[in-house]
Amino acid sequence: MTSEIIYQGQLRTSAVHLKSGNEIITDAPVDNHGKGEAFSPTDLVATALGSCMLSIMGIYANQHNLAIEGTRASITKVMAAEPRRISEVHVHMYIPSGTLTDIERKKLENVALTCPVAKSLHPDIKQEVVFEYI
Repeated sequence: MTSEIIYQGQLRTSAVHLKSGNEIITDAPVDNHGKGEAFSPTDLVATALGSCMLSIMGIYANQHNLAIEGTRASITKVMAAEPRRISEVHVHMYIPSGTLTDIERKKLENVALTCPVAKSLHPDIKQEVVFEYI
């Protein structure tokens, strides 16, 4: 097993990662009857995309001796109705340019775009990704 989730009531869950004991609380969003005091489940899906991209970029960077520490991603989730679902995830990556060559940048971008979460999301979910070198 990966995790265990308990419904706390009032549209809140508590999820525990069994190997580490780390806990995540979720709330339903305000626009769907919730308090919005924590990540919603759909927020976690969108956030997982950015986190996966950064993790895979980190693996690639470590394997190729590239410095990408400080790289960050801003995530925007867009919801659709009828049925309620994630329709788009916008990822804006801010990558310290440092000494990265154009080829290294393209390879980092490719590994990000092909991360496991990106490949696991339904093709109807638009993934808009911007890479900005700062």
